Amino acid sequence: MRTILVLSVFVSTASMLGCSKPPSGERPQAPPAAVRVANPLRKEIVEWKEFTGRMEAVDFVEIRSRVSGYLHSMHFSEGQDVKKDALLFVVDPRPFQAELEKAEAALAEAKARVEQSNAQLEQATASKETASSQLRFANTEMERQLTLQNRSATSQSEVDQARNELSKAQASLESANAGIASAKGAIATSKAAIVTAEAAVNEAKLNLEYTNIKAPISGRISRRYVTEGNLISGGSEQSTLLTTIVSLDPIYFMFDASEQEVLRFQRMVLQGERRDVREVNYPVHLALADETGYPHQGYLDFVDNRFDPNTATMTARAMFPNANGILTPGMFGKMQIANTLPYEALLLPDAAIGADQSENFVYVIDEDNTARLQVVETGPLALGLRVIRSGITATDRIVVGGLQRVRPGAPVEAKTEVITADESNTVKYDSAPMEKG
Repeated sequence: MRTILVLSVFVSTASMLGCSKPPSGERPQAPPAAVRVANPLRKEIVEWKEFTGRMEAVDFVEIRSRVSGYLHSMHFSEGQDVKKDALLFVVDPRPFQAELEKAEAALAEAKARVEQSNAQLEQATASKETASSQLRFANTEMERQLTLQNRSATSQSEVDQARNELSKAQASLESANAGIASAKGAIATSKAAIVTAEAAVNEAKLNLEYTNIKAPISGRISRRYVTEGNLISGGSEQSTLLTTIVSLDPIYFMFDASEQEVLRFQRMVLQGERRDVREVNYPVHLALADETGYPHQGYLDFVDNRFDPNTATMTARAMFPNANGILTPGMFGKMQIANTLPYEALLLPDAAIGADQSENFVYVIDEDNTARLQVVETGPLALGLRVIRSGITATDRIVVGGLQRVRPGAPVEAKTEVITADESNTVKYDSAPMEKG
């Protein structure tokens, strides 16, 4: 009975307490939100523009034979580096050696014909001298016989005989002149044959030399596409492809820039802020897929002369040293080039910036520790922080932590801290582009 009475009293007391209400008009207030605040970091920065692209060899050569024949041997290790003029392949040289010997024999024959023609010329010249002497004698004898005939001191038969000897001497002289002309013609023909034979010898020597296929450049060679013993064609665009070689140091980085990016740079040139890329080589920085920062430094050396109408982009090219060979043709990479001159900017962490539809905002803490929403214009990331172009000043206290607990006009409990920049992967700005050589 006592247990039931005590339980009844406890229930009655609990019911009275549960039904009691606070005095009307009084409402408990939530404590101020605890937030972290900081002044924007003021620091000189350079805005960088990033482009993606691929590495491309400065020199790319397809190795093809200049002569047709059977592939005799290979003299390189696939995938290794080769030096310029290193022997790569040998085409069976025996047919070309035979052609050379044949051409050399034809040359010797042409030279012998020249010597023979020279001897004929000498013989014809001697015959001319003899005929000239005989003609002079015949002329003298004819004149003497005519004089004697006028004096009736000779017979008609003697005069006729002298006239006949004169005609024979004239014919002999004409024959000697014809022999000289024939010998000279033979000499000219033989000399022309010598030139033709020498050209044939030179061609045969070249063809024999072309059986040794050498590396035209230094670089890294690919695999062999044809094995020994196969018949290959040479000397034309359809010649058999044997292998390829790409140069490695230096190496190109090819990328495309949009119309907006190209126009921005051109505006800077027109305003005198930068020099034309066609006049100087601008420093650029490259990072591979597994690299942090941009450790490879090169320079922009080429911009195309037109936009691609299909992509509305313009092709450009940078060149990088590649002494260690880490940069490989076809490899993907990211490149940075300075998009502005150095200037002093205000920086905030992205965690301090909120977004409301098309606007970005921050919370500014006034002197009475109340929050005020402030719309800002943001820029790119720099030093791990967001560039704030407008909306705040360097002395404003900005909420950088606990943003989700802040309401406009509400009081806050602010704890001050300092914003620091991450300069571990900072690309050094080089303001001295190189003159094109």
